[in-house]
Amino acid sequence: MASELTIGQLSARSGVSQSALRFYERRGLIAAERSSGNQRRYHSVTLRRVALIQAGKAAGIPLERIKAALGTLPSDRRPTKRDWERLSRSWRVELDERIATLESIRGRLTTCIGCGCLSLRRCGLLNPGDEAAELGPGARYLVSGSAVRANRRAASAS
Repeated sequence: MASELTIGQLSARSGVSQSALRFYERRGLIAAERSSGNQRRYHSVTLRRVALIQAGKAAGIPLERIKAALGTLPSDRRPTKRDWERLSRSWRVELDERIATLESIRGRLTTCIGCGCLSLRRCGLLNPGDEAAELGPGARYLVSGSAVRANRRAASAS
């Protein structure tokens, strides 16, 4: 049937290796039916699902979240624009947070990220008096809002 693809065809059309497709199948991200010769056969709509997996991975979305999102899509037809909009809304906040974090890192690559690391007790630029330690462990100025406060403090110091 023209609406069915072998694993080789799905791999060639999606650009995803056959081993990755088998992995996605084992994880429940895609599904295949078996032919009378026990060969995998994928519905053509699986191409869109694989594209969504690849887009999610490229955006840094964990596979479990991608699987949950795929569970909201119809399995018997191609997702519509409305289906995609609904699904992508669920990732928007997380992606916006990642973008803000990356922009914050980019802005500090030549100075300091205000992480309160053990190599510096005090940072005169972004973490004077080790104020970041009071916010908790890790790169506190990269966690929502803290980067904004650090940038304001650095701007007022210059």
